[in-house]
Amino acid sequence: MSASTLRIALVGNPNCGKTALFNLLTGGRQKVANYAGVTVERKEGRFTAPSGRVLQILDLPGAYSFDASSPDEQITRDVCAGNYPGEVAPDLIVCVADATNLRLHLRFVLEVKRLGRPVVLALNMMDTARSRGIVIDVPELSRRLGLPVVETVAVKRGGARALIERVDGEVPPAAPAQPDDAASRTDLHAQVRELLAATVTMPRATAALDDALDRWTLHPVFGLAILAVVMFLVFQAVYAAGKPMSDLIGGGFAWLGGHVAALMPAGPLQSLVVDGLFGGIGTVLGFLPVILVLFFFILTLEESGYLPRAAFLLDRLMLSVGLTGRSFIPLLSSFACAIPGIMGTRSIQDPRDRLATILIAPLMTCSARLPVYALLIGAFIPVRYVFGVFNLQGVVLFSLYLAGILGAMLVGWVMKHLRRDKSEHALLMELPSYRLPKARDVAIGLYERGMVFLKRLTGVILGLTVLMWFLSTFPGAPEGATQPAIDYSFAGYIGRGLQYIFAPIGFNWQISLALIPAFAARETAVAALATVYLVGGEAEGLGQALVGQIPLASALSLLVWFAYAPQCMSTLAIIKRETDSWRNVAISFGYMFVMAYTASFIVYQVTRALT
Repeated sequence: MSASTLRIALVGNPNCGKTALFNLLTGGRQKVANYAGVTVERKEGRFTAPSGRVLQILDLPGAYSFDASSPDEQITRDVCAGNYPGEVAPDLIVCVADATNLRLHLRFVLEVKRLGRPVVLALNMMDTARSRGIVIDVPELSRRLGLPVVETVAVKRGGARALIERVDGEVPPAAPAQPDDAASRTDLHAQVRELLAATVTMPRATAALDDALDRWTLHPVFGLAILAVVMFLVFQAVYAAGKPMSDLIGGGFAWLGGHVAALMPAGPLQSLVVDGLFGGIGTVLGFLPVILVLFFFILTLEESGYLPRAAFLLDRLMLSVGLTGRSFIPLLSSFACAIPGIMGTRSIQDPRDRLATILIAPLMTCSARLPVYALLIGAFIPVRYVFGVFNLQGVVLFSLYLAGILGAMLVGWVMKHLRRDKSEHALLMELPSYRLPKARDVAIGLYERGMVFLKRLTGVILGLTVLMWFLSTFPGAPEGATQPAIDYSFAGYIGRGLQYIFAPIGFNWQISLALIPAFAARETAVAALATVYLVGGEAEGLGQALVGQIPLASALSLLVWFAYAPQCMSTLAIIKRETDSWRNVAISFGYMFVMAYTASFIVYQVTRALT
């Protein structure tokens, strides 16, 4: 067979292992973007089959049905049907189904078949199905469905061999397209029952291990206690594992900057390279390990199947503040970045609940705040142990995350009592089986998130750092100046103007100035402070410079400010795009500014009174 390109769309219900199969096939050869005109993630990768044929694989958003109730499902339906503008129709659809839960997944397989396009069914997690004693008559299932059926284990090397061999051959013929209406979909239910009766033997509906664990993790009391302990230990680990690596990177850049300075003549260029690049960019880069450690635990919990249970467990609590458990996953995604969290609200069908989740998602502590937290906690919070076990710095970090969560609950509660519609929408969702996270999938997830951070570092943050260096260096001190040169720079004038606004919450002009680039990217606040203080002659390091320049009350005030501060420009743009309302953008920015200013004012004034 001559080499050619085959365009394949991967579809399936959420939690079927579709993305794991995509990662297994494409590895690092992936391209992530958004569909034209909408903020729905689009993953595409390439794989060369043994025959030389190039497989161009598109990982479509998970869907339970083509009776689409969310933008994600609408895009999956339109791309598969060849109706999405600007998107080439797939040559082949690979429908991935969880072999341990065919009762739920076969209905969607039948919907895909009705499109009238070539389809291959991949029975994923076959190893788990066998271990549970589930027997599937694959040839008979293939005969009754009228399409090829292959077995896959997406989490094992070589687990997609049968699928590769099948798609590397002739494309299977398409079944005739059939009408899609409510009546015909209800016939679909009868077909699923017939297929299960004829081809699947199950000793029990759910796994014994899942039932045993769920008795604890979903318990209304013990379950919440387990969740609290898990999250607390995660933040302890962030400091225990991430901070030493961050210190090592930061020390390395300081050492390298000193050697570069010795090789360059004194002047503006040396200041730009040493103070701007090594000082600003190097300081931010040093916090990458802290971010990756946090992502590692989030990805591990997600891969294990625990996070949907946490959403189910928190449903009653979230209903009390005007949300549902379905809001939990988007809000949890916001701990990485509010942008994908806000995009993830498209799975919330009720417009009122979706808007409430969008408006409070930025209160979740995103990874961009971590460099600021790590800097201030490392400089001002001593290394002590609470009860001889818990790192005080980790406790403070956990408290900041908790502050964001409590703030979000407060805002949700206020919104619930302000709106006219008082109805509640309980959560209905599938709980996947527990499984051991696979190192490959976690590694790919960490790589993707690390690259996002590095791209921001070499893009927005680099540009803003150079701008901050320029503002801090020019126009320079006049003849006979008695103050440090930076006081006569553009940065000095701008910062002192802003200080009139932020002095009541304890911010000096340097901190006030750093809030401007932080609005573009929050990590830039660290780079901005590093650049300003290094240009100003504070050469002993940013942490020590802050300790010498600002009191503890100001440091705690700044920590609280970033816990509630108005979100970055990118987040505001996503809110506008998702809600199509400038009013919602103004509400989001306004209430967060008031919260941040009020909380920082209280913390600053109380701390001053007590110290």
